[in-house]
Amino acid sequence: MTNNKNMNVYQFKITLDGIEPKIWRRIQIPEKYSFWDLHVAIQDAMGWTDSHLHQFVMVDPKLGEKSHIGIPDENEVDYLMPNPSAGWEKFIRNYFFQKGFDKCEYEYDFGDGWLHKIKLEKIVPAIPGCKYPICLDGARACPPEDCGGIGGYENFLAIIKAPQHEEHESMLTWVGGNFDPERFDPQKIHFEDPKERWKIAFEF
Repeated sequence: MTNNKNMNVYQFKITLDGIEPKIWRRIQIPEKYSFWDLHVAIQDAMGWTDSHLHQFVMVDPKLGEKSHIGIPDENEVDYLMPNPSAGWEKFIRNYFFQKGFDKCEYEYDFGDGWLHKIKLEKIVPAIPGCKYPICLDGARACPPEDCGGIGGYENFLAIIKAPQHEEHESMLTWVGGNFDPERFDPQKIHFEDPKERWKIAFEF
């Protein structure tokens, strides 16, 4: 996190695709952030646990071509699925602009296939003394990890709402005892240091 003076912050709205009513978050992050840093902020704001692979997909303003940014695999050769560029080497200020280049997709957990729509709403001066990133607003709880994507989440909600269902108790135990799909409090969001997250993930 940072409270640097004389800098801008990027305000993004993150919306989980395919679920109604919408699950979304509005965050502000420092302009110096890389895509890895943005990834960590999204994970923390949404409520994911960063347990799976991810990638951003957007148009590179300089090349005019679709770009995949995430965690590269030097041993991967799959011509149907491009090997992404390293997110910690790509910076949001070089990709996001308020006109023409203000959207991208963010996919998390290629098995469950959680697709998020990312929208740059505005670029504004940082508030002196404010620590970034911050979560300004949002709605509804994040689905549990490994619940099986959109279909699995809908099935999960149906089961926990039906006390007579044979899996009701086991499903509640699996999710930690209770789950309120409508609950979200931006004041309870804690953002971790993306550099520390990177060390945990890649330094052995």
